[in-house]
Amino acid sequence: MRTVLVTGPGGAGRTTIAAATALAEARRGRRALLLSADALGDLLGVPVSADPTEVRDGLWAARIDSGEHFRTELLALQERAAAGLDLLGARPLTGEELTELPGSEQFALLHALRRAADGDWDVLVVDLPPVRDALAVLALPEQLRRYLRRLLPQERQAARALRPLMAQLAGVPMPSQWLYDTAARRDAELAEVQSLIEDRTTTVRLVAEPGPAAAEAVRTARTGLALYGLRADALVANRILPRDEAGHWLATLVAQQRKCLDEWYERAVPEAALREVGHLGRDPHGPDDLTLLDTGLAAGPDDAAPGPAGDPWWVEDRIAEDDLLVWCLPLPGAVKSELSLTRRDDELLLTVGPFRRIVPLPSALRRCTVTGAALTDGVLRVRFTPDPGLWPRTS
Repeated sequence: MRTVLVTGPGGAGRTTIAAATALAEARRGRRALLLSADALGDLLGVPVSADPTEVRDGLWAARIDSGEHFRTELLALQERAAAGLDLLGARPLTGEELTELPGSEQFALLHALRRAADGDWDVLVVDLPPVRDALAVLALPEQLRRYLRRLLPQERQAARALRPLMAQLAGVPMPSQWLYDTAARRDAELAEVQSLIEDRTTTVRLVAEPGPAAAEAVRTARTGLALYGLRADALVANRILPRDEAGHWLATLVAQQRKCLDEWYERAVPEAALREVGHLGRDPHGPDDLTLLDTGLAAGPDDAAPGPAGDPWWVEDRIAEDDLLVWCLPLPGAVKSELSLTRRDDELLLTVGPFRRIVPLPSALRRCTVTGAALTDGVLRVRFTPDPGLWPRTS
C-alpha cells in the first residue's frame, strides 16, 4: 500500500486536493481510501461515515470521528481499571456524558491510520491538519514509544511472584501487570503507525496557495519534514488565477501568485515536483469538479517495494584527516538563529524553529564528544571527536 499524506497551510484547500488525489488514483484502476476529519459529503457528493463508504468504483472514503474514538477509549480504560475505581468509591462515567478533550483528534488520526494499514487498499490518501499540527501528529508515535520505554521498560519489570516482596523492600506498591500489558499493547500499535509513516512508499504532498504568507509556510514545512525524516513528493500550488482573463482588480493578486511561483520553481522545493492547479471559480462539488483538479501526480512508483526508508542523515569519516566524525543532517530552509542542539547521553536534542526532535546517536558517535556544529547550504554538520577512553586503540 502506498500512502500520501496531504497537508499545507490552513485554508489552502488541502482537503479538496486530497480528495482529487484519491479520485485520480481510483481512475487509474487502484483501490483508494480517503481519510479526513472534515465532512466530505458536499465535496464527494455522497454522505461519508466513520466506516469506509464507497464513493464510486475504486474510491472509498471515511471520516475520522475523534469524539467517538475518545468515548470508546475512555470507557475501555475505565472498564480495565474498574477494580481500583471501586475501591476508591468512584462513580463510573457513561458514554452519554463524555465530551472529548483537547488532543483527542491526534490520537483518533493515529488510530485511523493503523486501521487503514490493515485494509486491502492500493493507495491511502490522508487529509492531515495544517502543516505544523500535521508534523506534530506524525512525530507522536516515535515520541510516545520513547516515553513508554523510559517510564515502563519491559525488560526491567519484576516477576509477578517477586512483586509483593519488592513492594515491601521498596516501601511503595509495585506497578500492576495490567499496566505493563497495556504499555506493551500500545507500543505495538504505535509501532505499526510509525512503520507506515516511515515506509519508503509513504510521501507527503504539500498544498499551498501562492502568496507571501505561503512562501514562509512552505519554507517552515520543508524544514520540519526534513527534521522528522519525511519525504515530500510534490508541492501543489492551488487556486491559481488565470493570467490573461483576470480583471484589473485581480491584477495585484495574480502578480503576487506569479512572483511566489517563480521563487518556488527556482529553489523552494527542489526535492519535489511542483504542480499548478487552477481556480475553478467556485467551490468544488462532486467527482466531476474533483476530476478537473487532478494534479497529474501518481501516488508513487509502481516498483517501490514497501519497507523502511533509508536514513536521510549520514556520517562523514574524517578521522584520518582531522580526527573527526561529522554527522550530516539536511535541514533545507533552516535558519541558524532558530536552531539549537544539545547532547544528552546517547541522544541529540535538536530544535529547529517550532519543531523539536530527540534522536539516538549512531553507535560510532556514542563514543565521541561533540566539538562543534555548523549550518551550511541547508545541511547541519555536527562535529564529533573520538573519546580516547572509549575509542578502540590501534597498535
